[in-house]
Amino acid sequence: MLHYPILFVHGMGFRDRKIINYWGRIPKVFIEDGNQVFYGGQDSNGTIEDNALFLKSRIEQIIRETGAEKINVIAHSKGGMDMRYAICQLGMNPYVASLTTINTPHNGSKTIDKLLKMPKALVRLAGFCSDCCLRLQGDKHPNAYKVFLSFSTEYARRFNEENPDDPNIYYQSYACVMKNSASDGFLWLTHAVVHFVEGENDGLLTPESVKHGHFQGIVRSNSRRGISHCDEVDMRRHRFTKKQGEGVSDILELYRDILNTLKENGL
Repeated sequence: MLHYPILFVHGMGFRDRKIINYWGRIPKVFIEDGNQVFYGGQDSNGTIEDNALFLKSRIEQIIRETGAEKINVIAHSKGGMDMRYAICQLGMNPYVASLTTINTPHNGSKTIDKLLKMPKALVRLAGFCSDCCLRLQGDKHPNAYKVFLSFSTEYARRFNEENPDDPNIYYQSYACVMKNSASDGFLWLTHAVVHFVEGENDGLLTPESVKHGHFQGIVRSNSRRGISHCDEVDMRRHRFTKKQGEGVSDILELYRDILNTLKENGL
């Protein structure tokens, strides 16, 4: 059992829901170990600033409810950026013991840099369509266009300068990769594009894009498909393969490793 409760912070495009949980079987790994588990619940297409403000209130609520001095945060994708802003800009650093990120674009995406050179009207249209869909799903303040901009390498450079790590917080990051574009039918096109521009990736981001703090390396599966951005949060709700060998056969193995690392650090 960990010393502090766990807060799961989701990424872009999906929300935490009671019926269809963003994190699949993953929270059960921590609950079975005796830990208290909570969820962020921020907008799926909200800006980093808006989502960080929501997470601030969520953290304060958890501290009140549990009486805990701090929390451990596990964040996927953009959720890690939301959380870093809340820590550094909104005064949440005294209440966070650790921040674990899985494929968070800490260093931006060179592929996004190229895509943002497309006509601005086209990029804004894509953002508008996305926002309309996510308002129907519960987002209060979606702003996909601004979110797209926050994935650029220049934005990441400025963000990292303005939001330095707190020395009293344990930061660790993980990267995952697909083995080829056929590995995930949902992300085959994006994987192919990112692979062409940057190299191996999880369907959206490369290992170089997501390195931050104590980088724990690239997590690979021992199946033929690898680990996609969707697999990282157990979207399919089952193991990759029954085979044993080099690499993980179930994404839960990654989260058990995260749990053990937090324990080893007294968190």
